[in-house]
Amino acid sequence: MRDYLKTFGILTQHEIDSFEEKARSQKLKKGDFLIKKGQICKEVGFVTSGVLRSFYHSSSEEEVTYCFTFSNSFASAYSSFLSQDKTVENIQALTDVDILTISRNEILKLEQSSTNWLKFFKHITEQEYIRMEKRIFMLQKETAEKRYLDLLTNHPEFIQRIPLNFLASYLGITQRHLSRIRRAVSN
Repeated sequence: MRDYLKTFGILTQHEIDSFEEKARSQKLKKGDFLIKKGQICKEVGFVTSGVLRSFYHSSSEEEVTYCFTFSNSFASAYSSFLSQDKTVENIQALTDVDILTISRNEILKLEQSSTNWLKFFKHITEQEYIRMEKRIFMLQKETAEKRYLDLLTNHPEFIQRIPLNFLASYLGITQRHLSRIRRAVSN
């Protein structure tokens, strides 16, 4: 975590120490939830090891995977975190996960203590927005094969570490269609 926070060059050593003092270490077993639909998100997590999957249920009660979170990334039901309304999403451990969590109240205190924290959280939020926008454009503009090839090129860790059923859901296709695409690409 310390090295990740340092990479931005925004926070002082004292500010990083303060964050680490306030963060709580948690272990999630494979299948455990960081948050479930209907809960209010009161913390942000930073994954130090493992993989999380974020998903919701469609109107036909199908699970729709929309995000994976790997090591050195933040995880949160962010809309619920901001609004303090109940979330519609679930965040579940795909593997055993080590995560540092910090409460909403502590984050608000950090933001009040220094403009560096405001800059840092703004930067993280902007990066997540850009990532989300790229994903939406990819889903709406590109074919399933192009989306899969994009993952192969830009996120090979998805292909290596995510079960096919979740990967297919993430790509917006059936598992059968994903298998056909994988065969075509490997030939």
